Amino acid sequence: MTQYPRTFSHIGLSVPNVDAAVEFYSKVMGFYVIMPPTDVTEDDSDIGVMCTDVFGPEWRKLRIAHMATGDRVGIELFEFDGNYPPENNMDFRRNGTFHFCIQDPDVEGLVQKIVAAGGKQRMPIRYYYPGEKPYRMVYVEDPFGIVFELYSHSYELTYSSGAYNS
Repeated sequence: MTQYPRTFSHIGLSVPNVDAAVEFYSKVMGFYVIMPPTDVTEDDSDIGVMCTDVFGPEWRKLRIAHMATGDRVGIELFEFDGNYPPENNMDFRRNGTFHFCIQDPDVEGLVQKIVAAGGKQRMPIRYYYPGEKPYRMVYVEDPFGIVFELYSHSYELTYSSGAYNS
């Protein structure tokens, strides 16, 4: 059996307000809307049954929107009925997904836009190869408490030289 790298399709984010999240991710991050916020209820419709398959019974209702990045990776935004923030939005010791990364050559400018829109910069912008290459990274937080990372260059370029070798 031949092994080959698969492509990344989308990531689903749970947000407290899907309309506000669509506004942030379109205006600040530049993602485009594929499907505007839509109400989905627990019922016998195809999407209702599919959601029950995933979430189990009594999920009641949700709002969902679909967006995409410039390289066609999907961003699925969910506003679940009865949603609540996590106790720790950077629970890095808990198994599971704890961040995603967005690439922009103007890391500094994007951080300014994120902060101006109500997000946070969680650390100073750091260089992977100080004085040698312009590869930069920083962790940020959107206005809804979702932590993500920004890279100035591609994942392959950043790590192909052994970013942790000193």
